[in-house]
Amino acid sequence: MSALKDVSARFALNSLALIAAATLLAACGQKTDGQKGGGAPGGGMPPAQVGVVTVTPTTVSLTTELPGRLEASRVAQVRARAAGILRERVFKEGSDVKAGQLLFRIDNAPYQAALASAQATLARAQANVAQTTAQAERYKPLMEANAISKQDYINAVSAQKSAEADLAASRAAVQTAQINLGYSSVTSPIAGRIGRALVTEGALVGQGEATPLAVVQQINPMYVNFTQSTTEVLKLRRALAAGKLQKAGADAAKVQVVLEDGSVYPQTGKLLFSDLTVDPTSGQITLRAEVPNPNSLLLPGMYVRVRLAQASQPEGILLPQQAVTRSEAGDTVLVVGADNKPVKRNVKVASAQGQSWLVTDGLQPGEKVIVDGFQKMMVPGAPVNPVPWQPAAASAPASGAAAASAPASAASR
Repeated sequence: MSALKDVSARFALNSLALIAAATLLAACGQKTDGQKGGGAPGGGMPPAQVGVVTVTPTTVSLTTELPGRLEASRVAQVRARAAGILRERVFKEGSDVKAGQLLFRIDNAPYQAALASAQATLARAQANVAQTTAQAERYKPLMEANAISKQDYINAVSAQKSAEADLAASRAAVQTAQINLGYSSVTSPIAGRIGRALVTEGALVGQGEATPLAVVQQINPMYVNFTQSTTEVLKLRRALAAGKLQKAGADAAKVQVVLEDGSVYPQTGKLLFSDLTVDPTSGQITLRAEVPNPNSLLLPGMYVRVRLAQASQPEGILLPQQAVTRSEAGDTVLVVGADNKPVKRNVKVASAQGQSWLVTDGLQPGEKVIVDGFQKMMVPGAPVNPVPWQPAAASAPASGAAAASAPASAASR
């Protein structure tokens, strides 16, 4: 009997607990229905916070970024002009050399012997000139006194002139022998940085042709050669002629070099010339700029990008690239409209200026364009909470990439 009483008591307690739980759930359900999700006053979700920029027209310098290659400002090929065995290399590969500095020595024994022979011939010619000159001077008064025939005097004068011609030829031969002897000592034609030696000691050089020995390049300053399509050049000139654009002024002659890792080279270059001939195979015009290279950071053959200020756009509008959604249907942005509701707007993008797009049509001054926070806009057309946009820190490239892809995903919802 006592066992039955205990079971009955437990059953009663469990029943009371179930009734209390049901009552609590019912109360919670009524509260949820009354607030419909709870959160913001007024019975709705809080507005999504988005970063915006205010449209502010300003004068924009139109900077064109073009691919280019670096080239040494002066290049000299060191060649062997004297034939012989290479005896010695007297420079350090990869070092800086001065103009006229000795680089190689070629066996000069044959050239010294040739010079000695030419000098001996010169001495003989000088002696012959002295003898014939004395004979001609002695014959002259004798011919005037009719002691000798006039023909003998003429022969003496001719012998003198022939000896003088031989003397001149001997002097030229000595000079030639000295030049050839000088070629046995190979020097640098320019100041610059020399590369590796193309031959080694003991090699026979200069036999039949001028053998390349090394290459000297002057890398301060450097040249950067880049190209621009004729279509862009014509478009720019038409816009300038129509008054839509203004010339960039003094900045037009300055260029910036962007290295392969994306960093901007600290030294500013200057534009030297624009070629007058268009490449028929590519339709490109070649331009050249000169860039200082005091620390030898730039090397010949490096791929770079060149930023060139060619004109300025008055009343231009710059937007961060992540604010613009680009597609085949056109370019669009989200503008904060009435009641803080985002509105899609078609815009016209002219070109990229650094990390921004230059917008030429579709926006009015003072309008607010959404830059980030697209992932928070869960309900299309719902009001948003616009706040001034702050650019992402340079140390967080991943977040910038995510924000850049956000407009496309937001527009597809």
